[in-house]
Amino acid sequence: MKNILSLSFLFIVALAFSQTKSKGFAVHSTDGKFQPYEFNRHAVGDNEIKIDILYAGICHSDVHHVRGDWGKEEYPMVPGHEIAGKVSAVGKNVTKFKVGDYAGVGCLVNSCGHCEYCKAGLEQYCKEAVLTYHDHDQFHNNETTQGGYSNNIVLTEKFAIKIPKNADLKKVAPLLCAGITTYSPIHYAGVKKGNKVGVAGFGGLGHMAVQYLVKLGAEVTVFDITEDKRADAKRFGAVKYVNVNNPEDLKDLDNKLSFVISTIPANYDPNLYLKMLNINGQMAIVGLPPFEKMPIIPIDKLIWQGNRKVFGSQIGGIPETQEMLDYSVANNIYPEVEIIPATANSIENAYQKVLDGKVKFRYVIDMQTMK
Repeated sequence: MKNILSLSFLFIVALAFSQTKSKGFAVHSTDGKFQPYEFNRHAVGDNEIKIDILYAGICHSDVHHVRGDWGKEEYPMVPGHEIAGKVSAVGKNVTKFKVGDYAGVGCLVNSCGHCEYCKAGLEQYCKEAVLTYHDHDQFHNNETTQGGYSNNIVLTEKFAIKIPKNADLKKVAPLLCAGITTYSPIHYAGVKKGNKVGVAGFGGLGHMAVQYLVKLGAEVTVFDITEDKRADAKRFGAVKYVNVNNPEDLKDLDNKLSFVISTIPANYDPNLYLKMLNINGQMAIVGLPPFEKMPIIPIDKLIWQGNRKVFGSQIGGIPETQEMLDYSVANNIYPEVEIIPATANSIENAYQKVLDGKVKFRYVIDMQTMK
């Protein structure tokens, strides 16, 4: 009996020493109060890498998860799925990265690898996909995943994205969510040069969508609820800006657009944009409001607006995410960011400004400033 206890104790000690020590900022309830937090990640496996996190973007979905807007959450929670950093350790079988390379992480850190979605490079739809945070990793003893508001992360090399050496690193992190979330449905819809298109919501996602659409040569109309962003929309290349709270702005828009992407994270009327589609027009929905304020499209509206298509899109798979990042860097397409220090107070202030709609356009935490 003593021998068994001794072996168990030694196993626990060995496990503790082999784990990856991490620290970051966590919330412990829906109150959104951040505190310094120390925790363990699993050890670097044979096919895995460790990334020392340099920058972490603040996504609106982080705010939703912290506040429990999309259902019951588990705490403590370290948010963050927009991550850019430097590789500091590699497993013995790793070939994609070497120590010193720059690498990024988006919304996923693993999946089954053998279902139809994984085989098609659409890992985001895998039923066993592991989210970067607020999830349980069945591939590592069901450990709770914690995100990028921290000093490091460990994951399989397959789910890490190679960051080109010439990338503007402080602006890269939001591309791993805001970038791919808009890039993917735009290309899925087949938007072409000369198409008249719309971007509903001009925030972190919306300003990325405008840049990709303008690069493709589309004529972009931006829709938002304030006058504050009119000049910014023009600066990013939009040909028109519509304040949906101004009835005059909304005149003569029906049946005019071949594509609309809705990035709106709050309650709104989707039918407003559905009516703007021309025959065979498409509307992509990527913004996800809180469940209690979720907009709906009555099926009769779909019937009266026949031959228009509505589809949803969730980030993108790993191959497409790498394609997006390479394309963005090559074409100098980046989010407009405000860098903030890695303190609980600065993160909380950023969250409040996101909620108040006062951010232009993405906050990025400089994790190198964490004490």
